[in-house]
Amino acid sequence: MPVPELLARRGLKLDEFRQSIERDVRYANITIIEGIGASQYGIGMVAGRIAEVVLRDEQAVYPVGAHNPRHGVALSLPSVIGRAGVSEVLWPAMSAEETAGVEKSAARLKEVVATYVK
Repeated sequence: MPVPELLARRGLKLDEFRQSIERDVRYANITIIEGIGASQYGIGMVAGRIAEVVLRDEQAVYPVGAHNPRHGVALSLPSVIGRAGVSEVLWPAMSAEETAGVEKSAARLKEVVATYVK
């Protein structure tokens, strides 16, 4: 189900939801630092959990960066992860604006990578 439809069913406004998610993501690191004085613990916890998923071949869904042949660069998208790594990328339903944003990000990443990798 597309996110806007799900939000509408719950009586939530898409713009407010986006702003909330952006704020949470933007300030997550500082929130961790304020709480425990450092952010490396959060990174360690995520890395440990992903290692568990791989070792147990859980086929769990996490937003991880993996090479995306469609764009020629690594993108972080919801992906099924197991012992073989990323077995499937789950492309969320996106608006034209969101799709354009992903395309723009991928193009920029490809441009930057090309300056370092010949």
